[in-house]
Amino acid sequence: MRATGRLHLGHYHGVLKNWVKLQHQYECFFFAADWHALTTEYDNVGGIANSVWEMIIDWLAAGVNPGSAKIFIQSRVPEHAELHLLLSMITPLGWLERVPTYKDQQEKLKEKDLATYGFLGYPLLQSADILIYKAGLVPVGEDQVSHIELTREVARRFNHLYGREPDFEEKAGAAVRKMGKKNAKLYSELRKRYQEKGDIEALATARALLESQQNVTLGDRERLFGYLEGGGKIILPEPQPLLTPASKMPGLDGQKMSKSYGNTISLREEPADVEKKLRTMPTDPARVRRTDPGDPDKCPVWQLHQVYSDEEVKAWVQQGCRSAGIGCLECKQPVIDAVITELAPMRERAAELTANPNLVRSIVNDGCDAAREVTRKTLEEVRQAMGLEYR
Repeated sequence: MRATGRLHLGHYHGVLKNWVKLQHQYECFFFAADWHALTTEYDNVGGIANSVWEMIIDWLAAGVNPGSAKIFIQSRVPEHAELHLLLSMITPLGWLERVPTYKDQQEKLKEKDLATYGFLGYPLLQSADILIYKAGLVPVGEDQVSHIELTREVARRFNHLYGREPDFEEKAGAAVRKMGKKNAKLYSELRKRYQEKGDIEALATARALLESQQNVTLGDRERLFGYLEGGGKIILPEPQPLLTPASKMPGLDGQKMSKSYGNTISLREEPADVEKKLRTMPTDPARVRRTDPGDPDKCPVWQLHQVYSDEEVKAWVQQGCRSAGIGCLECKQPVIDAVITELAPMRERAAELTANPNLVRSIVNDGCDAAREVTRKTLEEVRQAMGLEYR
């Protein structure tokens, strides 16, 4: 996540709730993307470090657990930058120029000079962020799928250029034998069925077989994946997007919740401020007087009821609004209560973490160390493949 400082309910419902769930299903790496912040804020760097710490406190307060996921800061894992540099040697300029968000962001941020190498190259830095961990899945919204596709293309090109070891066939054959007689025979049969007959089911079965192998090294397993598909060694696996459910969290004015719109409720908002913001929210403009009937579908408050209220409350709102049986302040009260209840434990945890900055720094230090253990291994393979190993 780009370093943006304190987070709001849009971040919680759009990203963090999903992260909290994923950390119990997969090995997860979550990092504060401070280099990415520089791609558009290179002339306004004073607040980046503080934004990083505030954001990580909100992650922890929302339930991201350092015991279940690696939490770290991008620039504290310099292997990201080295892989970005090495991938830049093979990535065609046209691939970066056609990324949809490149032109979109330049249009939206016309007041900034974004004709920089860093801004053009940020999708490739994202690719390095992913590939350095050999990530299988990347949680993204639909608007980010094009970035994952670029990452897949870069990985494919890298493997095509550098996955052809001179003695690849011999090493793959030796790796097959390490699987044991029964599994080796099954793998060979499945490989033949796929390569000779294009049997996709055989390919899927063979991949599952390789994933289950405990007695082959990671390098051998990657060779066997490449050998299976008729290519070379897969050094950088191609990731898949894991689509994040679309956030249904509207802002106080009915638009998407965003700091740039000034329509947010932060995760640490005091109850009195939550109440004040929600009480002054705009409602259906047709309800000028208390006795005027309204239409919930034209009211931003109804969007919040869809996030926070059960069916009984929603039915009460629909009937009461359309008949003018309830006023707008009455309608808002269940939402006010629900938001205050949701934020209470997060605000309490954030206060404890803010009072103990050494604990937060310790969590991040451990996360950085754990991330570097993984990234160093990947870079060793990448350097070796690109002829940059000196002994």
